[in-house]
Amino acid sequence: MLTKAKGRPVTLERSRFFQSRKWEGIKLFLLVLPALAHVFVFHYMPLWGWGYAFFQYRPGVALLESKFVGLQNFAALFGNPIMRQNLLRVLRNTFGIQFLNYLLMPIPMLFAIFLSEVKSPRFQKAVQTLTTLPHFISWVIMFSLATSLFGNSGVVNSVLKQFGAEEGINILTTNQHVWIIQSLLALWKTMGWNAIIYFAAITGLDQQVYEAAMMDGASRWQKIRYITIPMLIPTFFVLLIMGIGNFLNSGVDQFLAFSNAMNKETIEVLDLYVYNLGIGNGQISFSVAVGMMKSIVAVVLFAIANYASKKIRGASVF
Repeated sequence: MLTKAKGRPVTLERSRFFQSRKWEGIKLFLLVLPALAHVFVFHYMPLWGWGYAFFQYRPGVALLESKFVGLQNFAALFGNPIMRQNLLRVLRNTFGIQFLNYLLMPIPMLFAIFLSEVKSPRFQKAVQTLTTLPHFISWVIMFSLATSLFGNSGVVNSVLKQFGAEEGINILTTNQHVWIIQSLLALWKTMGWNAIIYFAAITGLDQQVYEAAMMDGASRWQKIRYITIPMLIPTFFVLLIMGIGNFLNSGVDQFLAFSNAMNKETIEVLDLYVYNLGIGNGQISFSVAVGMMKSIVAVVLFAIANYASKKIRGASVF
């Protein structure tokens, strides 16, 4: 005998409840389906191209008709003295630039903290818009802007010459301090965009903690130092762990745009080296082998950073 609940059997109510839950799950799945399709098409399907690393591929010839060389391309990474020397050089450039990028990672967090302390909402929105805008500009346009500012006839050199400087300073066509220059340019382009995450985190902080600190007589700087920064540290470490997973992914656009004959030896990072090998020199199979090794090292670095965070902080990405 079925018990009644407001005149209806319990089994019927339960059935409708599970049907509604099931329909909600289907709607959520359909909502995330385009993102899953994007990831599958652009991140997983290209992995079939790793097969080129095991063949001596030539453009215009089908892959299966190319000569199978096994691990020969991987052995050439360390067996050929010239290749080994070039690989060590680009790895040194990659590690140097990325290390400086990680040193500059706290700047977007500090920028978000200090900007959130500004009382004028209009000023906040104006500064945030101006600093976020470069993220949506290509590196080619960024190169044009940097040239107009720091080139031989740029704004900076024009001002220096008006103050009596005999020679201008062109930071774009020099082989000195290339790593620092590129790191600062990357910070210029990404600082506003990276700060958005910290703005969201600051908005979600418990305001009762600030009210308690205010009642205890804490100054604005003390609230930033002892409340805001410590509460943003978990967000910073999550971004740091995810960044370590992309340690070797320096990108091509920036360094290809700013590369020239003067700084080629010190600006060529691993991604640009792979691009020059595959597109510039036609060594497609060897460049794919280098890219595979880079991906494997990136996964190992991410796993190590995640494990270290779990042991030290008790929290990790997964």
